[in-house]
Amino acid sequence: MRRLAARGAAGDAGEVAAPAAGGSDSAQARSPSPWRLIDLGAIWNTGVFLPAAAWNGASSGVERRRLNEAKKLSSVQKVQLKRLKVTRPRGLGNREWGRVPRMARQPAPPWVHAAFLLCLLSLGGAIEIPMDPSIQNELTQPPTITKQSVKDHIVDPRDNILIECEAKGNPAPSFHWTRNSRFFNIAKDPRVSMRRRSGTLVIDFRSGGRPEEYEGEYQCFARNKFGTALSNRIRLQVSKSPLWPKENLDPVVVQEGAPLTLQCNPPPGLPSPVIFWMSSSMEPIAQDKRVSQGHNGDLYFSNVMLQDMQTDYSCNARFHFTHTIQQKNPFTLKVLTNHPYNDSSLRNHPDMYSARGVAERTPSFMYPQGTASSQMVLRGMDLLLECIASGVPTPDIAWYKKGGDLPSDKAKFENFNKALRITNVSEEDSGEYFCLASNKMGSIRHTISVRVKAAPYWLDEPKNLILAPGEDGRLVCRANGNPKPTVQWMVNGEPLQSAPPNPNREVAGDTIIFRDTQISSRAVYQCNTSNEHGYLLANAFVSVLDVPPRMLSPRNQLIRVILYNRTRLDCPFFGSPIPTLRWFKNGQGSNLDGGNYHVYENGSLEIKMIRKEDQGIYTCVATNILGKAENQVRLEVKDPTRIYRMPEDQVAKRGTTVQLECRVKHDPSLKLTVSWLKDDEPLYIGNRMKKEDDSLTIFGVAERDQGSYTCVASTELDQDLAKAYLTVLADQATPTNRLAALPKGRPDRPRDLELTDLAERSVRLTWIPGDDNNSPITDYVVQFEEDQFQPGVWHDHSKYPGSVNSAVLRLSPYVNYQFRVIAINEVGSSHPSLPSERYRTSGAPPESNPGDVKGEGTRKNNMEITWTPMNATSAFGPNLRYIVKWRRRETREAWNNVTVWGSRYVVGQTPVYVPYEIRVQAENDFGKGPEPESVIGYSGEDYPRAAPTEVKVRVVNSTAINLQWNRVYPDTVQGQLREYRAYYWRESSLLKNLWVSQKRQQASFPGDRLRGVVSRLFPYSNYKLEMVVVNGRGDGPRSETKEFTTPEGVPSAPRRFRVRQPNLETINLEWDHPEHPNGIMLGYTLKYVAFNGTKVGKQIVENFSPNQTKFVVQRTDPVSRYRFTLSARTQVGSGEAVTEESPAPPNEATPTAAYTNNQADIATQGWFIGLMCAIALLVLILLIVCFIKRSRGGKYPVREKKDVPLGPEDPKEEDGSFDYSDEDNKPLQGSQTSLDGTIKQQESDDSLVDYGEGGEGQFNEDGSFIGQYTVKKDKDETEGNESSEATSPVNAIYSLA
Repeated sequence: MRRLAARGAAGDAGEVAAPAAGGSDSAQARSPSPWRLIDLGAIWNTGVFLPAAAWNGASSGVERRRLNEAKKLSSVQKVQLKRLKVTRPRGLGNREWGRVPRMARQPAPPWVHAAFLLCLLSLGGAIEIPMDPSIQNELTQPPTITKQSVKDHIVDPRDNILIECEAKGNPAPSFHWTRNSRFFNIAKDPRVSMRRRSGTLVIDFRSGGRPEEYEGEYQCFARNKFGTALSNRIRLQVSKSPLWPKENLDPVVVQEGAPLTLQCNPPPGLPSPVIFWMSSSMEPIAQDKRVSQGHNGDLYFSNVMLQDMQTDYSCNARFHFTHTIQQKNPFTLKVLTNHPYNDSSLRNHPDMYSARGVAERTPSFMYPQGTASSQMVLRGMDLLLECIASGVPTPDIAWYKKGGDLPSDKAKFENFNKALRITNVSEEDSGEYFCLASNKMGSIRHTISVRVKAAPYWLDEPKNLILAPGEDGRLVCRANGNPKPTVQWMVNGEPLQSAPPNPNREVAGDTIIFRDTQISSRAVYQCNTSNEHGYLLANAFVSVLDVPPRMLSPRNQLIRVILYNRTRLDCPFFGSPIPTLRWFKNGQGSNLDGGNYHVYENGSLEIKMIRKEDQGIYTCVATNILGKAENQVRLEVKDPTRIYRMPEDQVAKRGTTVQLECRVKHDPSLKLTVSWLKDDEPLYIGNRMKKEDDSLTIFGVAERDQGSYTCVASTELDQDLAKAYLTVLADQATPTNRLAALPKGRPDRPRDLELTDLAERSVRLTWIPGDDNNSPITDYVVQFEEDQFQPGVWHDHSKYPGSVNSAVLRLSPYVNYQFRVIAINEVGSSHPSLPSERYRTSGAPPESNPGDVKGEGTRKNNMEITWTPMNATSAFGPNLRYIVKWRRRETREAWNNVTVWGSRYVVGQTPVYVPYEIRVQAENDFGKGPEPESVIGYSGEDYPRAAPTEVKVRVVNSTAINLQWNRVYPDTVQGQLREYRAYYWRESSLLKNLWVSQKRQQASFPGDRLRGVVSRLFPYSNYKLEMVVVNGRGDGPRSETKEFTTPEGVPSAPRRFRVRQPNLETINLEWDHPEHPNGIMLGYTLKYVAFNGTKVGKQIVENFSPNQTKFVVQRTDPVSRYRFTLSARTQVGSGEAVTEESPAPPNEATPTAAYTNNQADIATQGWFIGLMCAIALLVLILLIVCFIKRSRGGKYPVREKKDVPLGPEDPKEEDGSFDYSDEDNKPLQGSQTSLDGTIKQQESDDSLVDYGEGGEGQFNEDGSFIGQYTVKKDKDETEGNESSEATSPVNAIYSLA
């Protein structure tokens, strides 16, 4: 059985809001009448006209100003100000609990959207107020421009011209236009008309006319009886796409490798056309680092190559409005070259230019010219810097900014790094940029000075101002730019200087201040701020409203909510002056606030935990000096939906019937729906299943029915779930351990938490365990949350074994507790249970004091006392505060004390570093905590006044010295002595022309010490040293400077020791001098040894002069590797050595040692024994054949032995064996018999005489060839021709025979 405590998946808050229809309890809502909206500007900014008192825009500064000027206001306003002393509100309808209400799945009533819209719009400084016919005529509004054309309005000459101007106001505004600052009489021009209920101009050319005649500067005026609003000055221009002038272009002749620029010079269009290059056959020109198009449209060749002649080049201009492309006559290139053949293989040649005979050149700039230029860009625009260079090879371009880095978030490179684009430029992007063009021949750079100017931009744009009669307000128009823009105020389209005087209005630069506004003060003000780069025009109206309270939501709403949940009753309203809102229950009693109720600053009423007695009718009343309005909300409390008989885990045999129970208890007034899920997906009820209200039956269970089944019981307000797992057995055997066959999981969360046995310091918490999911629950963790110090943060309270479901919890006084429980098994922890109801314990004096009390100075004349504040469970009462006491130690003076609500207090005007006794005692409204213990603290430290004296330096060795000094007097430390510190630096080296770093280093000697050691010095150097005293404030004055010299030491290791093996006979060694010689170099010592696996040869030592940095080693063993150790030496000795090894042979597959072992064991290998046997058998066969041949041929006369090389006609097999024959054994003429009995055709009929010296003794009597392979007849002949004997194995065989 698995219980999912998931009530409220559709919403634990479980509430449905609907206006009651004729007093019915039905949840069906009537559709409210359509609402229209008007803009009342920055009404929430002033805090005067706020729906539901949600003053999101009302600043505390405005409230303070009103309170300070209360004496100047009317008595009516004074009464109103008393009602304004409340905290700044939050947004309307902001629910702050975690559960999602069921109504979130249903469309919210329209008034909820309207109220939420009011809050959002208030954040932007304007408010949209819903208007119904009953109040529409009461709310007036000056005109506001809502839509207008852009300042630079470019139109297509083929279309009618449209200049937009839309405005709203109440009453609806009328419109008129000016053209070039003069009244534009629309009625006199038949082509011009104005749209109905709009100020948009339409100029119609269907009956003829030229659009160019209407170019100029237009401005729209929207007017009603409360003021006039102005549009921007709209500059109307007609798009132009002029034709390209006809021209005959001669072929461009250029030497290969030279730079070239093909100029485009497009006709001036409006707007500027888009340029691109193509061939006359409309093929795009391939661009790369060498050939690219500049921002001005020209085509640049960094160097011309022969292949550039293969096409022509035509510049094309695309015009935006007319969607036309115009093409310039093409350029034809003629490239003069020293290599007339355009060999495509040379394009990938590593040195293409030299291969084609093109001379290499250093870079030079094609654009821009010279070494420096400047560029101006406006703030917010894109900055485009371009550098195009020529050269051979093609130069690379790199970009830098002088004195800083390029802005990585805004900078990007274009056109093969030839262009740098910085988007959304700001003032910090100004400065000097330079591009560096480089190739292997050299480099050149161009500096571009960038100046950032700015058209006016808003710092504080004027907002609409809506006030109640007698209130004060201000319009602020603050802008910035470069140069600084000027500000001009207008009212209703006229300069403020020429407007009728208004004693309630005062102009102070960029601000207009209004005092004691009246209905007659309504007007529209214009702020125009401009400089040489542009202008800004803003309209802001001043409207004075006098409106009694109005309710925005439908009347008599019905709210239904589940027992023990939290809910909020909303009551949106508006009025001017600001109404105050109060809540009442059942039409009687005092204002609801405190305890289980909480009234939000926007007027909403929150009930923290719904109980049965909370059911009833709630009335909200909004009141201001002009009247009051009220609305009612009926709250119904419903019982929660609970599954009290849950389905249980079952194991069933295949083919049997299974029934899963799910019995539910719910509120009878709510419609219950029971559904089932299988493996968390909706279950399809087929023919084998039967679903009833309280169970699910499965007939003929099959393997596919195995899985988890979840019963979901839901109403329109809440739901409850319970899960069980069905296991289907495939055979008749029943598992001995069913749980072992089921998957284990984390336990389900506990549910139904209940608090009983309520006492002052304890409470009993009971819960129902969730399903253990096949792993027994081992522990329960009880957590608590309090809503005073850390609301929403849960803390562990206690832990209990898994066998209990009830525990008595020890509580602290004056804590508003809320509890939850977490179950733990071997798999992990469950989700936390739903929280319990809250329980607040009664208060008591604190039983402890804050800990970690410290007193430390942050300045030389103060002491900051800090402590760790007490948490909610140790406060024990409201208004927790701390009594801080201090006095100087051992003076027996009276205690100073102060009460602090925070966790720190600073004592001022203290002597330097004086000990104090400190005590911090907790106190709340019920009394004081126990008497605290004293803690010693110290006031602030000052810099030490004295330096160490009698500083002595003794050189220990080449890298270390001993220091000794006299301690300073304690009263000169002026704080806690942290350490003595030595500052030292290397002044110079005793070696000439050796640069050294003079960076200061330091050595610290903590505590009150009189000696120390400074190490890690450089040998053979001059040093200087100073000492200081250090306390918590810092360093004191420096001591007298001491100089000392370190003796010569051993050098550091030679740098960059390189071993190269150009061939198998030599090894080249190279190295660099040591980074730190540390003395006069006497030379280098090289030790090297040959090694082959584990075998190591004899070490050889070579000494070199100090200037030698190369050496060649002659190898004596081509197989072994060498290990080299090199060190430098001074008269002190050899320094650190560096070791390198010669590279391994490329074909070395296995270590030599392994090879040696194989050699040692080769005689025992089977393959070797077999090979030897085969060789012996072959020798035996050859001996037998030779013996037979001799017995048949008789005695052979032997000629004089000669060295006769084997010719191409010699009968020789490819495997190295030879054939021998005589005339008797030759079966066919022209062929011979080999040892294996095969017949081989002679390859040549040439005479064998050619192989001898003359013609003697080469053939016997029967014509057979004797040659050099015959056996010698006597010993004398053999000895006389010993040097001529062949060493072939066949000869050896004949000798044996």
